[in-house]
Amino acid sequence: MAKDAADPFATFVAWYREAQGHADIPDASAVNLATASPGGAPSNRMVLIKEFGPAGFVFYTNLSSRKAEELKANPLASLCFYWAPLGRQVRIEGPVSHVGDSEADSYFATRPIDSRIGAWASRQSEELVSRTELAGRIARTAARFAAGEVHRPPFWSGFRLTPDRMEFWTNRSGRLHDRVGFERIGADRWRRFLIYP
Repeated sequence: MAKDAADPFATFVAWYREAQGHADIPDASAVNLATASPGGAPSNRMVLIKEFGPAGFVFYTNLSSRKAEELKANPLASLCFYWAPLGRQVRIEGPVSHVGDSEADSYFATRPIDSRIGAWASRQSEELVSRTELAGRIARTAARFAAGEVHRPPFWSGFRLTPDRMEFWTNRSGRLHDRVGFERIGADRWRRFLIYP
């Protein structure tokens, strides 16, 4: 655990940088995102965090996807990073909001061309008849943008989860793991506490 016990982000940055540098962790930004339907039915999936800091953790998606629809209806979510080679896990919970258009545009412009075309071609989370159908949509989209810039689709953007609670878990023998929690008690203030394993 980082020495700055009052700042969970200092600990997160230190752990994240270590995970990034670990040969056995292919992508430290991969995180499990859990959402819930209006009726409370949970669902989860892996996403990639593209930005993080005290303002929150940002990920992007098609705004018609299941996760986006659930976040519109129930704008609370949780993230769970698990870096097994380091014996570490970070859980993050809080409200979710849309990122601004300029922020989404800036990130979209950094994506590889295939990913930008894919964002236009995919009807994310809808039923797909065959891979041939998807290939056709990709080919038509690529032809459409062959002569120009592939700008961000209006149905594709980002969400920011602003943490209200963070937990840092470290693997220990006998399943007596270390668990350190942080609960937001003000705009820039956190309460730190230990949790039984």
